Amino acid sequence: MLQTGDQAPLFSLLDADLERVDLSRFLGQRRVVLYFYPRDDTPGCTLEALEFTDLHPDYEALGTEILGISRDSCVSHGAFRDKHGISVRLLADLDGEVCEAYGVWRVKEAHGDRRMGILRSTFIITPDGRIRHALYDVKPRGHAGQVLDLVRALPPDAAISSAAT
Repeated sequence: MLQTGDQAPLFSLLDADLERVDLSRFLGQRRVVLYFYPRDDTPGCTLEALEFTDLHPDYEALGTEILGISRDSCVSHGAFRDKHGISVRLLADLDGEVCEAYGVWRVKEAHGDRRMGILRSTFIITPDGRIRHALYDVKPRGHAGQVLDLVRALPPDAAISSAAT
């Protein structure tokens, strides 16, 4: 499991519009809220995405990019985004490498059945590429607001100035 102070694993994934998104492009410039969710268009994942969408302007005002990752396809992400009016970028980790790198691909148990799946988790990454908060096994309701409070509590210039030096 990743922890506070760890270097965030870099990645390059396609979004719902088939545009490549590289974590490295935000380094030195913006904070990133990286949230992993199990599946497009399921109740909890929809709630979480809509809450992040509702708070998107607040995150933008704080110089923070929001990226959602699941193992769903770009086509699935596009349909999910369009159906619900989601404004945050959704990235497709089809092979699960990014999920593995962040330690969110886990054995899950439901109704006595054990299978692999994404553990709903969120990481706040500072512009110097370090993980400031690693939140594993989160609940979707109210989570976007809790993460926003954590971002607001970060020093406004410290991370950006340390990345620029």
